[in-house]
Amino acid sequence: MLFLVYAEKKEKKLKTSSKILICALVLLLCAAFAFAGGKKEASNSDKAYVVNKGTLVVGITDFAPMDYKEGNEWIGFDADMSVAFAKELGVKCEFIEIDWDSKSMELENKTIDCVWNGMTLTDGVKKAMATSNPYCNNAQIIVTKKALAASLKKAEDAKNLKFAVEAGSAGEEAAKENGYNAMAVDTQAAAVMEVAAGTSEACIIDSLMAAAMVGPGTSYPDLTYSVALTTEEYGVGFRKGSDLVPAINDFFKKAYADGSMMKAAEKYGTQASIIPQK
Repeated sequence: MLFLVYAEKKEKKLKTSSKILICALVLLLCAAFAFAGGKKEASNSDKAYVVNKGTLVVGITDFAPMDYKEGNEWIGFDADMSVAFAKELGVKCEFIEIDWDSKSMELENKTIDCVWNGMTLTDGVKKAMATSNPYCNNAQIIVTKKALAASLKKAEDAKNLKFAVEAGSAGEEAAKENGYNAMAVDTQAAAVMEVAAGTSEACIIDSLMAAAMVGPGTSYPDLTYSVALTTEEYGVGFRKGSDLVPAINDFFKKAYADGSMMKAAEKYGTQASIIPQK
């Protein structure tokens, strides 16, 4: 009888121990799944990726007054804002010149982390990448030699001209929409050089760039701008689904509210184009 009582007690202890062991295993498995899920979430975070590597790599082209070189340093309204945003993230800012026509591919390949270079928010851009709120107004405008500009009052007046445009740009889209004969070149600056050299009669570039690059007191005093073909807005591009988009929108709101955005704009003459950030 005593043996049976002892056996029953032992069996109960074993069952209790088994239950405790099973509960412990379940808890461990839950913790493991939670940890794995956390790791997966972190790996899908663009912001975490940038912070972990310590650099925000910005894809740009030479485009005054937004991004251009002074000595070995990239400056301009977009360049200065990029550095400020990187500082907000706690990382360094690195600039890489890209082929503008390949900007979406450069993003997806993680050669760069964002496109921040006076990028027009076209339907194609918004389809190819995640974009910030617009921060700057712009237009695509025709640039020619002064002698020719007087004869251009509307878009139709330029239909027989030979144009140079930046490949993959809003200027190239505007040329196609108007049925212009256009040759694609690497950058907007190269398009202006084509006109100055006489190898093209006109080019289509951003109005902000035109204001900085052509006319009295610039490197191209014999060039001027005339017909505006579009009205548009600039934004910053990121990989699809990137959590850097809400981060930069918050940054824009903060920079606009504290005056630092307008201060940078005044430095480069872009203050009239800034869109209020709310």
